[in-house]
Amino acid sequence: MATTYYSEEHEWITIEGNTGTVGITDFAQEQLGDIVFAEVTKANEEVTKDEEVAVVESVKAASDIFSPVSGIISEVNVLLEDAPETINSDPLENGWIFKITITNPNELDDLMDLESYNKFVESIK
Repeated sequence: MATTYYSEEHEWITIEGNTGTVGITDFAQEQLGDIVFAEVTKANEEVTKDEEVAVVESVKAASDIFSPVSGIISEVNVLLEDAPETINSDPLENGWIFKITITNPNELDDLMDLESYNKFVESIK
């Protein structure tokens, strides 16, 4: 069964085995507005927790996307090259940004569950 965690930077990561699928939350895409461009680090790149992995640009601003855990980027969502607006229309499914093979599963302990994330969002609104 997959488990999803959330970061204070508004990334989500869904864990299946030692692979995490990462994207931005619905709250984050709402704050950004219409996303017009997404650029992601290449596959097979080794990254550390909180390292910048991608940039999404909207009509309002550009926003860095950080890796919520350390690992190796195993796949990037090529759909976003031609359809970055997928992040707006489907941020939690088809709008995923990258997949990562997790090298330090203990880092997941620093992330929030959905209830904690929702409370966090309410506290910053």
